[in-house]
This record gives sequence, structure tokens and C-alpha cells, in this order.
Amino acid sequence: MFKFNAGAMRPARDGARRWRFADANDLVRRTLARHGLMPDALNKQADVMHPPVRTPPAKHSGLQAHRSSQAKATRRFPSTAEIRQDQFDCDAGSRSFRTYVPSSAARGVTGVVVMLHGCTQTPEDFAAGTGMNGLAEEHGFVVIYPQQSRGNNAQSCWNWFSRGDQRRGRGEPAILAGLALKAAVEHGVARDRTFVAGLSAGAAMAVILGETYPDVFSAVGAHSGLPFGAASNVPSAFAAMAGRDRPLAVSPGNASPVRTIVFHGTTDSTVHPVNGERIAGDIIARSSEPTIESVEQGSGGGRSFERKITTTAEGRTKLEHWIVDGLGHAWSGGRAEGSYTDPRGPDASSEMIRFFFTTPDQDI
Repeated sequence: MFKFNAGAMRPARDGARRWRFADANDLVRRTLARHGLMPDALNKQADVMHPPVRTPPAKHSGLQAHRSSQAKATRRFPSTAEIRQDQFDCDAGSRSFRTYVPSSAARGVTGVVVMLHGCTQTPEDFAAGTGMNGLAEEHGFVVIYPQQSRGNNAQSCWNWFSRGDQRRGRGEPAILAGLALKAAVEHGVARDRTFVAGLSAGAAMAVILGETYPDVFSAVGAHSGLPFGAASNVPSAFAAMAGRDRPLAVSPGNASPVRTIVFHGTTDSTVHPVNGERIAGDIIARSSEPTIESVEQGSGGGRSFERKITTTAEGRTKLEHWIVDGLGHAWSGGRAEGSYTDPRGPDASSEMIRFFFTTPDQDI
């Protein structure tokens, strides 16, 4: 999967609706500013960075006020579910994305889940392979599928290996966090119901988002991914994928890591399984309170697995690390309609949603 070649709101119809539109837009702008995603806040926190691997257009220098285009296309289904095609623009860059709004959202949106595809994949491909839209319909959450442009990476990989895309306030983390936060505000979803997950390069970027924007995302799902700071350029990316010595990562300053669920196959020959262990190890090492680890053995979908669960003394789950026996570089329990999926094994999509929305006091 890794092939490196880096390179809606409707218009107002009367005065009252115009006021509501302006109020909503102002709310989005103020929320972005509170999270360091507006120019003034960004300028105060900007630090010296290495340039990214690619050379972006001149406007990709920081993150200013977002400008989201009106939906280019909306596909409606008889159930009133919607698939929207939009674009998010900011001073850090621009990315198109698809949004799945389930018909069950009419009863209230329960959360926002951002899904980051792997190299060579598309949002449509990733949605089909993970079956996440079906889970959204069942549980009432909105799914956002950002799309990496070939202009920013020839193989459509998220640039997790670029220094310029590993820090808060710049590059792809700023774009994706801004997109997610805007969606959460528009749907009335709080931070504790905003999540990000990904496969392969998308998983590596999801880990980066958890590290750099813990005030936007409350949990991360990483399937066949890599830990934060695993690489700083293309050669070191290949070394990290092969499981060779890991460079010393520069901490983003987030002392308390967000809750994380990790999936990795034991026979993954593209991203060595040690990377799943390193993601889990980072969470445990940086937890600010004592933790307890338990290990479960089980089977699902025809494959055996080991699940390591790390909880606090109060019973809050900080980490789940799933090691799936015989799984290669593919989404566990995935659908044949998508690429890089394996129908065998525990259903990673269902387990991630359970992990995201489950607390000691409440289940989805």
C-alpha cells in the first residue's frame, strides 16, 4: 500500500435565516479560534519547522479562517441518508471530502468519525471496504472521508513521514483538524464524540492527529499504522515500515495521550507488526496515571486474536491493542467491495466504534 512519490448550508431566504446563518458561521469561526485554528492563535503558537517533503502552493503556509465550498454534489437515498461531496479550504491547504449523513441522524447526531484512507485508496473505496456507513446508520453518527490529492502525494498517501505534516498548526494535521472541528460544530457534536481512524498511511496520520489535536479528537483508531514521529523523510519511512530502529520522536507537548485502539496483523509484510506495539507502547509510557493491563485470547471471523486492554485504576480504558493472527496488510473483517480488506478476523470497524463510544457509564 505504501508507494512513496511525494509530490452546506443552504442560502438564507429571509432576514431571520440570514441572521441564523451568520450566527452559525460565527460559532464555527470562534470555535476554530479557541483550538488554535485561526490566524491570531496560530501566529502565537507557530514554531520553526522543517519544510515538508513536497512543495505546496504559496498559500499553504499556515491556517487561517476556513472557507468551505458549498456542496458540489449531494446524493440522496430513499432512506433520506445523504452522501455529500465538499471541499475544505484554509491557509494550510485544501482537501476535498465526502460526508455520510445517515437517515438516523434525523433523531440527533451522536458523533463524528473521520476516516483516513490508505495509499492508492479513495474515500468511496475505503467506505465500501470498512462498512462504516452501515454502522453510522445503525448508531446515528456522521462519517467524514477526507481525500488526499495526487497533487500532494502521487500515490494518495497522507504525508505522515514529512516533518511539515507532524506538527500542530501546519500542513495536513491543521487541514484535517480544521475540517473535523467544523463538521463537529455544524452537527452539534462535542469533542468527546469526535474521533479519527485510518488504515496504513491513514492510521499513521490518525496517530499524528491524536498527538497534535487532543482538543479536537477524543479517541484514535489505528489499523496497520505507525507511531508518532516514526519517520522524517521517505528513506526513514521505509525503515520504519520494515520495523527497523525507530528515531527519537519529538513530543508535541501532549502529556496525556488520547484513548487509542490499535489493530495489526501478525503477517503484515508492508508495515511490520512492531509498529502496532510501538503505538501502544507510546500510550502506556506517557499515561499520567497508573494503569492496569489485562490480556484476552479469542477468535472472530475465523481468525484468532489477542487483545491487550489498558485501563486506569478507576476503570477507564486508555488503550486496546488487537493482534490478529494471520492477518496481512488489510482491514480486519472488511468487505470485499473495497481494497486492502480481509473478510476474516474480528470486525475492526465494529470494535472501533464500540471503543470510541463506550465509557464506563454509557454504551452506544
